[in-house]
Amino acid sequence: MPLEEIKASNASSVSARIIAAGIVIAFCYWASSVLVTLLVAVLMAYFLDPLVIWLERLHIPRALGSLVVLVVTVALLIVLAWSLIDRIDQFGADWPEYRAPLRSVTGTIQKNLDLFEARVSELAPPEPETHRGPGVIQVTESHSVRDAIVSRLGSLYSFVFAVTFVPFLVFFMLAGKRQVWHATMQLFPATQRTQVKQTLADVTHVLRSYVIGTALVGLLLVLANWLFFWWIGLDFAFLTALVSGLLNLVPYIGVILAWMPPLLIGLKQFHTPGPFIGIFAVLIALHIIAANLLIPALVGWRVRLNALALTVSLLFWGFLWGAMGLILAIPVTAVIKVICDNVEAWQPVGRWLSA
Repeated sequence: MPLEEIKASNASSVSARIIAAGIVIAFCYWASSVLVTLLVAVLMAYFLDPLVIWLERLHIPRALGSLVVLVVTVALLIVLAWSLIDRIDQFGADWPEYRAPLRSVTGTIQKNLDLFEARVSELAPPEPETHRGPGVIQVTESHSVRDAIVSRLGSLYSFVFAVTFVPFLVFFMLAGKRQVWHATMQLFPATQRTQVKQTLADVTHVLRSYVIGTALVGLLLVLANWLFFWWIGLDFAFLTALVSGLLNLVPYIGVILAWMPPLLIGLKQFHTPGPFIGIFAVLIALHIIAANLLIPALVGWRVRLNALALTVSLLFWGFLWGAMGLILAIPVTAVIKVICDNVEAWQPVGRWLSA
């Protein structure tokens, strides 16, 4: 084959890959509600599957065991949500008391910004005077309430969509695990089924390690935060610990996000810097312990991504799917790494992700 044809073939191959990648990214963005719902169901199924296997060992049929595990899980989630509603209502009733110190803080910040802007404007050269005609001011009608409702309809629809379908998806994945596994094997030629089986086994091990390990780390963080907030006398200690502990699981920026709930609650109670310094110190210490000791020990070495790959995945999936993208970024990228490790042509990408 002539050199010119080889170059043209390589260029067309690269262009085709770029176009294919663009189509995949566009599909992930356009079908975000469906994909996020499916991925959440997959993670829950991997988390609950050991319980179903344990019930099978007690001679309980898999379909019945899946139903029992799912019903108990949904009941626990409902009880947890119901217990939080009262605390959230109480926080809403006390919100005017929290709003006053917030206004004071924001007023001080705004005053300092105005002072800084005034000093900068004094140093800037004066703008030349220009003759302008009478300006025309257009006043547009504002519908803040209507705009707020419309802007939240999309997220509300996505939430209701996920809550409606996730339990059914989890049940079907748990009950029909063997049938789905067998049907998946039939999609590939007989010569590739051994490699596909090994790849799926690695994906199962990675997702199960991540889900169970992350749940244990999150539980430990919530308990530690709850004890600390109760010790310093912070209002809504459990609710604040729950939100702060889960936010602390987010890599890198999690510690900053975890500061916000206790700082917001503490503005009403504490009038000295001591408690706030303690909150900063304890949350930073918990984040360091979780990131460097608990997650490597409980999640396992199989979910190993380098810092750059982890940061890029958080940015990319967070941009596509918002807050859920930050939650799903690590397992999705870990699965991509496993697939790359088991496909010879993509192994350099897998090595880059774990380098």
